[in-house]
Amino acid sequence: MRSGRDLSPVLLVGAGSGEATCGILYLASYLRRGGIEAFVRLYDGDETNAEVTRSFERLVARVRPKLVGISLKWFHHVDRALLIARTVRKIDPSIRIVVGGNSASYWWRELNAFDCIDHIVLGDGELPLLALCQGDPSPPNCVTRDPDGRPRRLPLAYVQGAKNTEDIYYSHFNELFLSQMDLHSFSGWVAPGKGCGENCLYCGGARGNQKAAFGRAKPFLRSEESVRRDHQEIAGNTWQMRYDFAGSTAEFLSGTWAGVDLSNHCCTYFLWGVPRLGLIDALARTFKRVYMVLDIGCFSEQQRLEQMGRGLLKPCAKDSELLEIIDACRRHPNLDIEVSGIGGLPFASKATLAEELRLVERVISLDCVVGYQRLESQPGALVTEHPARFDMITEAKTFTEFLDYFERRKPGDVSVPMIRFRDAELEAAVQRTSDQVDAMAWEHRDARKRLDIQGRTRLKNTAPWTQQFSLGDWLGSHRAPAKWAQEPVTVVRSVDGITLPCTPSVSPRRFSDPTLVQGEDGAILLSALAAFERPTTVASAVTQLGSKARLDPESAREVIDHLVDGRFLQPA
Repeated sequence: MRSGRDLSPVLLVGAGSGEATCGILYLASYLRRGGIEAFVRLYDGDETNAEVTRSFERLVARVRPKLVGISLKWFHHVDRALLIARTVRKIDPSIRIVVGGNSASYWWRELNAFDCIDHIVLGDGELPLLALCQGDPSPPNCVTRDPDGRPRRLPLAYVQGAKNTEDIYYSHFNELFLSQMDLHSFSGWVAPGKGCGENCLYCGGARGNQKAAFGRAKPFLRSEESVRRDHQEIAGNTWQMRYDFAGSTAEFLSGTWAGVDLSNHCCTYFLWGVPRLGLIDALARTFKRVYMVLDIGCFSEQQRLEQMGRGLLKPCAKDSELLEIIDACRRHPNLDIEVSGIGGLPFASKATLAEELRLVERVISLDCVVGYQRLESQPGALVTEHPARFDMITEAKTFTEFLDYFERRKPGDVSVPMIRFRDAELEAAVQRTSDQVDAMAWEHRDARKRLDIQGRTRLKNTAPWTQQFSLGDWLGSHRAPAKWAQEPVTVVRSVDGITLPCTPSVSPRRFSDPTLVQGEDGAILLSALAAFERPTTVASAVTQLGSKARLDPESAREVIDHLVDGRFLQPA
């Protein structure tokens, strides 16, 4: 029931640096179709509390929101979510502050104790958030407060499934974003489905927590038409498509791609299970380049099979199946593969550690990237809640312990609480193996990127996308000073999606922004790219940069090497 006083405009942000979550884009699209003027701040580069305050002062002044929604999907952003909520409350106490997402749903009791938060949306957020904005006194899935301050949790009446998600899709991309930088930082993430039907012991988003937080015990695929609308809406605004779901088939995805030309797009696909060969073929056939990440749980087959046998790990490939998949992928020259696993899982032993090293060496010998990390503490995960069952200890378990850990981190620190073995000798052996795997994996990654660049090497500018914007459009009017708002910004994107926004006409002495390459540095980078517009030897380009940009040979080589590392320049 609408009150006649909509909470509009609305500002939606992610609680984390970079692109913390794309879920706010689905929410904002839904609100727009419901008549609410919704905006997103997708990119966040703030590091200090002072920078967060300055950013939100400018955002609030521009949008004048009546409601700010904070997406707390990832548990390691809990301190950031609270910082944003406190900051917004201080700037304008009249703004309603709402948090939602997986971690907000899990920690709703603890978060409700903070007076900087007005509402917590549990589970799926589209309909509940719209109801809040429309003044519904009993919005579904929401935690509100009674007059005496006690939390009032309303039922999970809105649970998305295969039959009620036709109205969930991307739209209004030309209206949601507050800057071109925000729009072009979008990763291209599309959700073919939602939920998880597995109970991996290390995951906080496993089946049990999905049921408790979202009311959904089984995963589902969205309607084909809704996912097709996603592709139609974003294809012109992103260089790649990203997927993260186990249930998609080649037939389903092909239907969602129908009528959308993706032949110049890249694709990154994080697969939770063993892909069918038809899916591999369909991806390679549809996209210009494909990067497929295969999660095999851990690199020890013995350990993997034991966990699967106990119901503690999703279905994963045996080593022989993995090698067959790698062989099938290698038949496609436009497809790269990464094999991902976790070190330090329960039931480790001297034998399983030796297995890990052998499989990692085998995978690297096939020129596949290895993704590897030690077991981390995730709120609600079985091994975090009950580490003693596995003779392990966790560095954080309660809300307070997680919050204290993240509040103590220094800017730039991305560490998380870990889970380790109680047996000191076993823990030391696991860590030694982890260090060996890390060293091998990063050496291989570096070798794949390394090019032997000599004076006679012919390079070409392979950046697939270069556009010009005004500084005001690129940064947004809330971030760019009016005095410099019309200055040109040349934005160049590499084949891997790295962007270089260059503003040669704006010296950093007059206005400085950490996301820009300004003044003389910007001019030099653009000159170097121009020197390789056609296949050119490095020696010839060094001479050109000496005469046109007044660079000495050593500095010119440094600039060229920098552009090669970012894959803006590649061998002709």
